[in-house]
Amino acid sequence: MKIKSRLAPPSRKRTRVVDRTGHSVPVHGSFPIIGIGASAGGLEALEQFLGGVPQDSGMAFVIVQHLDPTRQGIMSELLQRVTSMTVTQVKDRTTVRSNCVYVIPPNKDLSLLHGVLHLLKPVAPRGLRLPIDFFFCSLAQDLKDQSVGVILSGMGSDGTLGLRAIKESAGMVLVQDPEGAKFDSMPRSVIDAGLADIVAPAKELAKKLASYLHRPAAVDHAEAPGDGKTQSSLEKVMLLLRTHSGNDFSFYKRNTLQRRIERRMGIHQIAKTAAYVRFLQENTQERELLFKEMLIGVTNFFRDPAAWKALRAALPALLASRKPGQTIRAWVPGCSTGEEAYSLAIELKEAVDKTRAKAPFKVQIFATDLDRDAIEKARLGLFPAHIAVDVPAVLLKRYFTKVDLGYRVCKEIRDMVTFAPQNLIAEPPFTKLDILSCRNLLIYLTAEIQKKLIPLFHYSLTPGGLFFQGSAETVGEHSDLFKPINAKARLFRRTESVLRQGQVDFPTAFCSGPAKGATVPQLHKSPDSLQSLADRLVLDHYSKPTVLTNDKGDIFYVSGRTGRYLEPAAGKANWNIFAMARGGLRYALSHAFPNALRQGKLVALQGIKIETDNGAHCVDVTVQRLNEPGPLQGLVTVVFTDVAPPVSGKTAERSTRKPLHSVRVAQLERELLRFQGEARAADEEMQTSQEELRSTNEELQSANEEMQSSNEELTTSKEEMQSMNEELQTLNAELQAKVDDLSRTSNDMKNLLDSTDIATLFLDKALKVRRFTPRITSIIKLIAADIGRPITDLASELRYPQLAQDAHTVLRTLNAIEKTIAGGSARWYTIRIMPYRTQDDKIDGVVITFADITVAKTLEAKLRRAPSNPASDVAKRPAKRATKR
Repeated sequence: MKIKSRLAPPSRKRTRVVDRTGHSVPVHGSFPIIGIGASAGGLEALEQFLGGVPQDSGMAFVIVQHLDPTRQGIMSELLQRVTSMTVTQVKDRTTVRSNCVYVIPPNKDLSLLHGVLHLLKPVAPRGLRLPIDFFFCSLAQDLKDQSVGVILSGMGSDGTLGLRAIKESAGMVLVQDPEGAKFDSMPRSVIDAGLADIVAPAKELAKKLASYLHRPAAVDHAEAPGDGKTQSSLEKVMLLLRTHSGNDFSFYKRNTLQRRIERRMGIHQIAKTAAYVRFLQENTQERELLFKEMLIGVTNFFRDPAAWKALRAALPALLASRKPGQTIRAWVPGCSTGEEAYSLAIELKEAVDKTRAKAPFKVQIFATDLDRDAIEKARLGLFPAHIAVDVPAVLLKRYFTKVDLGYRVCKEIRDMVTFAPQNLIAEPPFTKLDILSCRNLLIYLTAEIQKKLIPLFHYSLTPGGLFFQGSAETVGEHSDLFKPINAKARLFRRTESVLRQGQVDFPTAFCSGPAKGATVPQLHKSPDSLQSLADRLVLDHYSKPTVLTNDKGDIFYVSGRTGRYLEPAAGKANWNIFAMARGGLRYALSHAFPNALRQGKLVALQGIKIETDNGAHCVDVTVQRLNEPGPLQGLVTVVFTDVAPPVSGKTAERSTRKPLHSVRVAQLERELLRFQGEARAADEEMQTSQEELRSTNEELQSANEEMQSSNEELTTSKEEMQSMNEELQTLNAELQAKVDDLSRTSNDMKNLLDSTDIATLFLDKALKVRRFTPRITSIIKLIAADIGRPITDLASELRYPQLAQDAHTVLRTLNAIEKTIAGGSARWYTIRIMPYRTQDDKIDGVVITFADITVAKTLEAKLRRAPSNPASDVAKRPAKRATKR
C-alpha cells in the first residue's frame, strides 16, 4: 500500500511504502539511496558498516572514495567479502537497484539523476578533487529531503560541503565516531560544522540508519491541515523553543517547521507530535538540537557564481555614485558562519582597489545571524580546506592564509566585517546602507513576514543602494520599491518610491506603538474666567508684541499680534524667528541676536523699516537674554515697538524751514552709522570666530595625531589581546572546574557531618561560630543567623562555664582537651576541643565535638547502686560445688 509522503515537495513525486513489519519507509522510486563517503582508512570502516546491513534491507548504497586514478579499482571485490548484497563498480548510466552496493571507479566524478548514476571526467587537477562533495550535492538535488549522507574515516574535509547541501534539503547525516575512526579528519570536519545528526561507531551506523528509515509512520500533517490536535502540538513545540532560546519560530513556513520537527522525531523513533512535545519538555538537550535544526545554517563562498558575477559588474556604478573617501556600508542578515559576508568583503575590496581614487573608499559590513555559535565561528575566519573549490585560486592566494586546519581569512578582510547576533524579525535593522545582501533567508519565512521585511530593507538602503537576493526569492508585490539590475541574478537597485504610510512595519522590539483599542486621554479644558479673558485682551491689544525663543531662535511663545513682523516661511513649517522675520528685519536680527547672547545685555534696534503687503513701516526691536534664575533662564525675548516714520520733506520744510536735502542727508547719515556699527560688529565677530576655528583646528589636528597613534597601538595589541583572550578562556575553564570540585567537596563534607550524627561546632580564632552540624542544636541553641556570633553569647544546657576558657587554652597550647560535662535533662557529654588546622598547617580556630554518653553514665550508676557484685557470686558457685563433692 502506498500513500503520499508528507515530506515531499509538490514538484517531484515521492512515495512511502509500508514494509513487512508495518513500518513506513521513505523512498526514491521504491527504495532509499544512501550516499557513503570515505577516504584513508575507509576500507575498515566500510567493512564494519556493510557488515551490519542485512541482505534484504531494501536500501541501495553508493560509495565514493579517493582512489588512485592510475590504477584499476578493486574496492568492489574487497567489499563483496563482507556483505551478501551485490557489490559492483559503477558504469556510466547505471540504474540504481535496491539491495545493491555501488562503488565509484577511479578518475571519475559521480552524480545521480532520477535514480541513474552518471560518470563525469573530473575538471579539477589531481590532489584538488573532491568527489564526495560532488556526489553528495548531486544526491541532495535529486532526492531533496529524502537524501541521506554517511561520512566514514578519512583525511581532509571532503564531504562537508556536500553534507551542507543535504542538510539544506532537510536530509539526514550520519557520521562515524571520530574516536573509532582510523583517520578522524573527515568525521571531525562534519561534526565541527554542526551537520551531524547521528554520530556512532561504524558498525552501529547501519542499525541506526535502518531504525531511522523504518520508523513508525507519523500522521501526515500536509493532508490534515485542519487537524486541531496537530496544530496544537506544533504550537507547543514553538512555545518550548521560544522559552528555550527566546526566539519565535512561528514566522517560519509551516512546511519547513514540519520537516525539521519530523526529522528529529524520526531520529528518536517518535510517531506522534504530541509525544515529541512531551519528549522536548523532559529533554533540554533535544530542545537545543531542534533549535540548531531550525537555524538551517547552510552557506558557502560565492554561492551561485553567476549571481556574484552580476554583483561584481554592478559595484563600479555604485562606487561612482558615492563620494571618494566615503564609507561603503553593507548588511548581510542571516550570515551563518560568515562565508557570504567575507565573499562580499572580498568583492568590495576588489572593486575599491580598481577605482584608484585619491581618497579610497572604506568598507564596513555588518553580518548578523540568530545562531550565536555560528557568529563565534564566523569571527574566527577559519574555514576548512574544501573552500578551495568555491574560491577562485587568485582570491584564495590573495585573501587567505594556509593553516593546519584549512584557510584563514586575512586580517584586512576580517577587519571589514562586524559580526553580531540579531533576530531579524524582532530587532532593529541597520540603516544608511549601500548594499543589503539577504540571500536564501526569506524563502523560509511566511509571506506575511516577507511583505514586512521588503519595505524595511528599502528603508534601510540609501538612494541607489543594491539589494541582493537568493535565486529562489523575489521582491513580490513591492516591485515599485526596487528596480531590477539583473532579474535572473536577483540583483535590484533601490528606487526613490515614497513609502506609503504604514508600509514600513518596524520590529516591535524597538518601535512599539499604542495597543489596539487604546484611547488617548483627552485633557478637559476648564472654562475661561473673566480674569483670564481680560488678561488675554490686554495682552492682545495693549501690550507690546513679544516673542520668546531659545538660543537658536526657535520660537517657544508668542504674545500679542506679531503678524506685521513675522510670517510663516514657504515650504516645510519652520518656527524659527530668522526664517519667519519679514524683509528688512531678518538681517538686523541676525546681528543683534548673537550680540545679546554674548554680552548678556539688552540690544536695541531703532527705526528698522519693514516691508509688508500694506506698505513699509518702522519698528524698534529689543533683544535680551533672560538671566534671572528660574524656568525661563537662558531664553531670549524679542520685543517689537511700532514707531512713527521719518518726517516727510514738505512737513520738514514748513516746520524747520530747512532744505529738503538736509532731512534726507540726516536720514542717510543715521542709516550709515547703523550699518557701520553692524559691519564693525560683524567684523569683530568674524575675527573672533576665525580665532576660535583656528584654535579648534589645531586641537583637532593634535587629537587626530593622538588617535592615529592610539589606533596603531590598538592594532598592534589586538593580536596580543586575542592571544590573551584564549589564555583567559583556558584559565576560566580551569577555575570553573575547581569551583565544581569545591562544590562537590563541600557537599561531601556536609553529608559526612550529617551522617555521623555527632554534634560538632566550628569556631574561628575569635571563638565566633563558623559552622555547626544539625545535632548541635539540641545542646546549644543555634540557628543559621548565629553564624558569626561569639560562643559566649549563646544559650546552652551544658554545665560548662569554662568552655570559652578551655577553647582559648587549646588555641594557645595546641593540645586537645577532653572533659565529661553534665547537661540538662540528666544528660552527659564527652566534650573534645581540638585545634582547627588548614591544609597549609595553619591554626584557624577550634573544633568542638559533643559525644552523648548518657546511656553509659546511667548504666554505671545502676552498677554502683547494686547490693552485690554478680561477678563475684558466679566465681563462688563452682567452689561450693567442689566442697560438697
